[in-house]
Amino acid sequence: MPRTAVSPLTTSPSFAGAPPSPVSRIADSDRRRTSASVILRSVLEHGPVARSTIARVTGLSPASVTDHCARLSELGLIRESAVPRRSNGVGRPHVPVDLDDSRFVVGGVHVAVPYTTVALLDLRGRVVAQRELRHEGREGAEPGAVLARAADGLDALLGAARGCRALGVGVAVGGWVDRDSGTVVEHPLLGWRDVPVREAFRARTGLPVQVDGHARALVNAERLFGRAGGGRSVLHLFAGNVVDAAFATHDEVHHGPRSQAGAIAHLPLAGGVEPCECGRVGCLQVELSERTLCRRAREAGVTDGVNPMHVVAAAADGDPVAVRLLVGRARLVGRAAALLMDVLNPESVVVTEVGAIHREDCLAALREEVGPDRAASVAPSSFPDSVLAVAGGAVALDVLYRDPLAVSARLRPAA
Repeated sequence: MPRTAVSPLTTSPSFAGAPPSPVSRIADSDRRRTSASVILRSVLEHGPVARSTIARVTGLSPASVTDHCARLSELGLIRESAVPRRSNGVGRPHVPVDLDDSRFVVGGVHVAVPYTTVALLDLRGRVVAQRELRHEGREGAEPGAVLARAADGLDALLGAARGCRALGVGVAVGGWVDRDSGTVVEHPLLGWRDVPVREAFRARTGLPVQVDGHARALVNAERLFGRAGGGRSVLHLFAGNVVDAAFATHDEVHHGPRSQAGAIAHLPLAGGVEPCECGRVGCLQVELSERTLCRRAREAGVTDGVNPMHVVAAAADGDPVAVRLLVGRARLVGRAAALLMDVLNPESVVVTEVGAIHREDCLAALREEVGPDRAASVAPSSFPDSVLAVAGGAVALDVLYRDPLAVSARLRPAA
């Protein structure tokens, strides 16, 4: 089945002349939502693209494609391309359609341990603007203060983005995040517990807000805009200050009950030596954390701070100790990836880790630990310079591409 093909939907037959049953109405609504989603995804993937091509790759009828394209155009999500195309240079020219990335943006918020990233992304997942807001001062990482600063920072970015309207806001956070309730259930490094992020942020911005874990957000970003597009299954391993993972099959990210899937912080890593606060030794969280990398770099005299990019910079300047620390960490990340691959057997693996993103020797070491038979399936993040901003924005963009009619209908008068 093509990447943008529609899964068949069946409905219960109704008697001639009888009004549609509630089941039929629900099925019709689901069909419209699914059709709009696959058409918008097809335009994202192939655009500028002729409507006849969309019909061919999605399996929808030409009439359905035409109707949905008209609706998506009315909403301001797609537009006709300026230059008509002829098939093989003859016949009536086709007027292809493409994404209209000039009207709308989404807000992206990523809450990390030392700072929050706020950003604006266009419909192609490209970062239009971003800022970093440090967790400093007396309130530090207190939830109310962090969310208030993020809302103010996002408002400033939107105020400077003349001519664009915000479709909504996506918030990505590490730790245990319950997507359905929009709550950060637990984030030990931030000290957050049962924080109603969606409710608080919506009250401050007046915009629709979606919240999810950052590893799951990045799987969706890779699926929509990155290397994992079209894959049947993908594993994402995030190794920052927080270490977690996400797994998607057939375009669906696995969340599990209360969105606890991907909590790998306390899985044991063979050869690990770091004591964990849970009482054991060698947990993934303490072995792979950027905090551990920076602490080791300080102990070795490489840097005197807590920014892992300073270790990367020292390695780029030829510091052999910095190189050894980064390559050694990449090997441990590769060992963790191999463990997860043994369990999940994904078609592809994406790793977000500073060494693998910025250094070929680190990526080679990581792949070596995975093994020669699977090394080619492992790649670094598709967003090396904007991974945190993209994580936040992808939470909102995933919802848009799954149900564009619902997300954008409220903006119809302005479109």
